[in-house]
Amino acid sequence: MSVRQGQGFQQGQPERPIDDDSDVEEEALANDYREQVGYENGMDDYALDRAQSLGGGTQDLGAQLQAAATPLEYGASIENKIQSYDSYCNLFHFILNSDGPVDIEVPSYYWAWDVIDEFIYQFNSFCAFRQKAAFQPPNSNISEDEVAVLRENPNTWGCYSVLNVLYSLIQRSQISEQLAARKRGEDPAPYAGEYGNRSLYQMLGYFSIIGLLRVHCLLGDFSLALKTLDDIELNKKAMFARVMAANFTTYYYIGFSYMMMHRYADALRAFNHILIYVSRTKNFQKGAQYDSISKKNDQMYALVAICVAFYPTRLDDTIHTALREKYGEQLTRMQRGGPEALPIFEELFRTACPKFISPTPPDFDNPHLNPDPIEHHLTIFMNEVKTNMFSPTVRSYLKLYTTMDLTKLAGFLEVDADTLRSWLLVNKQRSRQVRHSEGGLLEGDVVNSNDLDYAMEGDLIHVSETKTGRRLVDWYLRNLARTY
Repeated sequence: MSVRQGQGFQQGQPERPIDDDSDVEEEALANDYREQVGYENGMDDYALDRAQSLGGGTQDLGAQLQAAATPLEYGASIENKIQSYDSYCNLFHFILNSDGPVDIEVPSYYWAWDVIDEFIYQFNSFCAFRQKAAFQPPNSNISEDEVAVLRENPNTWGCYSVLNVLYSLIQRSQISEQLAARKRGEDPAPYAGEYGNRSLYQMLGYFSIIGLLRVHCLLGDFSLALKTLDDIELNKKAMFARVMAANFTTYYYIGFSYMMMHRYADALRAFNHILIYVSRTKNFQKGAQYDSISKKNDQMYALVAICVAFYPTRLDDTIHTALREKYGEQLTRMQRGGPEALPIFEELFRTACPKFISPTPPDFDNPHLNPDPIEHHLTIFMNEVKTNMFSPTVRSYLKLYTTMDLTKLAGFLEVDADTLRSWLLVNKQRSRQVRHSEGGLLEGDVVNSNDLDYAMEGDLIHVSETKTGRRLVDWYLRNLARTY
C-alpha cells in the first residue's frame, strides 16, 4: 500500500499515546499539511527527466536526488524499471560509501520521504509484475521478451538488496541511537557521529525505519515490522506525522500488522487515529493526491469493519458514521457469523490488504510451484475467520442466560456437546488479547476483549458481563438516543 505523492526531529518531546487527539496539535498538523501541499505543487517546477537524471550518468547529485523522489512514469518498460533499480543502487552506494559524509543540503523532509516511498513502491511493483509473469508465461499482457529479460535479471529489485539499503541508511545515520537518546531525554548529538549530524543522512535514515515497517509487512513478518518502530515515538510531533503520506502509511501498516496478529483493539486504535486525522484535513486535499488518499481511506475502513466484527467496540462518532455508510451491510453480516459471513471477510481482505510479495524470485520453468503471496496470507486469515465463525451465534445465546446447561445450548445450535465445548474453549482463548499500553508496539497486557465472560463447571456454563460489555451497551444506548 502506498500513498504517493518542520525541519529536524522532535527534541525530547514526551511520549504520547497513539490516540492523542489534541485540537491544538491537530491545527499544527493542518498547517504542516498546507505547507506540504505547497511543496508538492512546486515539484512540477523542478521535475526532471528520469532517463537523464538517474540513468544518464550525470554527475549532478542534486539532480539525481530530485529524480529519485520523482515517480516512474506509469506503464514504464521493463528496461526502464531495471535501469531505475541500477540508478537507485548507484545513488545509495555513493551516499553510503563515499569518503566521508556527502555534503549537500536536502530540500525538506517531504523530499526524503518521497525518495524512500518511491524506492519501496518500485520494489513492490516490480515484484508483483515478476510474480504475475511467472504464473502463466507468456501472459497476454506480458510478452515473451519481457519474461526473457526477467529470467536474465533474477537479482534485480531483490529483497536482500532493498533491505540492505534500508538497514545501511539506518546504521550509517545512527538514527536509532539518536531516537533512543531522545526518548530517554538525553541530547542525541553525541550519538549521531560524523554522518548522523548531516540532515541528508538523518532524514533518509529516519524514513528508512518507516520503510522497514512497510517491507517487513509486505513480506509477512508482522512482528518484525512492529519491532522496527521501537525507537520512534508515535505522537503528533514525530517527523513522519508531518508528512501526510508517511503518516497514513505508518498507521496503515501498524494497524494491519496488529490485525494479522489478532490484536484487534490495537489495530482499531491505529486505524481510528489516522482516519480521524484524514477527516480533519480533507479540505486541504485536492487533485490526484486526494483521489489516492480517498481510495486508501476506503481500504482502511474495510479493515476497521473486519476488526469490529472480531472485536465489537466503541468507535469515534465520525468513524462509526462513515463505516456504516461504506460497509454497513457487510459489517452486519460479518457480525452475525456463520458460513454466510465467509465471502464477506474474504472480499474485504482482498480489497484492503497490502500487495504482498515473495522474498525470492519465482520459478519461471515451473509456474505451478510459485505460491501467490496474497493467496497465502488470505488462507491464513480465513483460517482464523473459520475458527471464530460461530462465535457470534454462541455469544447471542449466552447473552440470554447467567447459567446454562451445555447440552441445552448444543440443542439450540444443532451440534453435539463435544463440538460446542470446543467452540467455547476456542472463543474463550480468542477473547484474551494483548493490548498495548506503553513501551514497544509488541509489548502489552493480556486483557479480556469480549463483552461476555464465562466459566465451565462440568456441563454448566456460568456467564457474566465484562466491563467491555457494559461500556459497549452504554455507548450503543447513547447513539440510539442521539439518532431518535
